[in-house]
Amino acid sequence: MGKLRDILSTAAERGQALGRSYQGEVTPQEAHDLLHLAPGAKLVDVRTRAELDWVGRVPGAVEIEWNLYPGGARNPHFLAELTRQVDREALVLFLCRSGARSIGAATLASEAGYNQCYNILEGFEGDKDASSHRNTVGGWRKTGLPWTQG
Repeated sequence: MGKLRDILSTAAERGQALGRSYQGEVTPQEAHDLLHLAPGAKLVDVRTRAELDWVGRVPGAVEIEWNLYPGGARNPHFLAELTRQVDREALVLFLCRSGARSIGAATLASEAGYNQCYNILEGFEGDKDASSHRNTVGGWRKTGLPWTQG
């Protein structure tokens, strides 16, 4: 219970420092740990179907596009899909490519009554390096956490 409490406390501090309206910000490793420590915790991957198919997936994640592919329009059914697939009482970890779209998803979910929403910093692919490439600086994949391709 101590590790869970420590992670959530640190996440809340990060979230407050960034002025987030949801519960906090976690690193990829912390998110992975929370999935094992918090009963019923869910990882919601908000990347597009194309990103999931071409870049990789997190095993066991709930996949709900924040933006639709092709075209990039916001998914008007995001909240309905989230409500159908994830209990409002669950600890919910939102993941996207770099940690930006997942901020919007965590904010919307929190506004809709989910009271344990966390954004995963760095996302699946991490930040761009000096050559503007991803997967070299941080992120779920670079951290060595479970993922599949195909």
